[in-house]
Amino acid sequence: MSTQNPDLTGKVAIVTGGSRGLGREMSLAFADAGADVVIASRKLETCEEVAGLVRERGRKALAVSAHMGRWDEAARLADLAYEEFGRVDVLVNNAGKSPLYDSLGDIDEGYMDAVLGLNFKVPFRLSVLVGERMRADGGGSIINVSSVNSYRPDTYSLPYSAAKAALNVMTQGLAEALGPTVRVNVIAPGGFETDIATNWADGIRERLEKSTSLQRTAQPHEIVGPALFLASDMSSYVTGAVLRADGGFIG
Repeated sequence: MSTQNPDLTGKVAIVTGGSRGLGREMSLAFADAGADVVIASRKLETCEEVAGLVRERGRKALAVSAHMGRWDEAARLADLAYEEFGRVDVLVNNAGKSPLYDSLGDIDEGYMDAVLGLNFKVPFRLSVLVGERMRADGGGSIINVSSVNSYRPDTYSLPYSAAKAALNVMTQGLAEALGPTVRVNVIAPGGFETDIATNWADGIRERLEKSTSLQRTAQPHEIVGPALFLASDMSSYVTGAVLRADGGFIG
């Protein structure tokens, strides 16, 4: 089989946080490459919107309302995907969030648990549940979406940065644990102009531009290349890697 094109024909992909932003871009790109797609996020109506776009591309889609910060939701999502399609070939743990806080002293245990749950604990749980089934079925690809903050933490997102750093480490461990047939990798995005960019504080965009070799922020569609590379056989000898989609972050 040629590995020079991102061909996902006949594959099934789960994308958490798949109804908006980078998740939406990846869901549609996977469909364009031939995959059926499970789109999961908290709001069913937005998942259904993306599922409709997937079906317009001639692929099957399943919209699932799931809170990916809750441990038990991982098993429910996995079961629904396997009941619908019988297999999963690609899992993208994209759901994540870093709620704002005024000072580090304002962070309480509830905040910390919520950030760790969404950005690390549940991705671990879903990766294990799906990854073990992938291995039994002959293989697959797991893509964890981390952040530039995992290697350059900021005080305004310190718990998030720590959770994403843990996600990077988890990825390396799961690459070994689920190998040799299941590949597990990370995409670490920098400043992407998704809808959350509208909430950037004054000066954030300029700071992001100055801190990258490309001297700009990214458009959402620019996540597609890295995602298709890691999802497909183009990356057949890549596992346990962190692919930095950060514009050449220089701090």
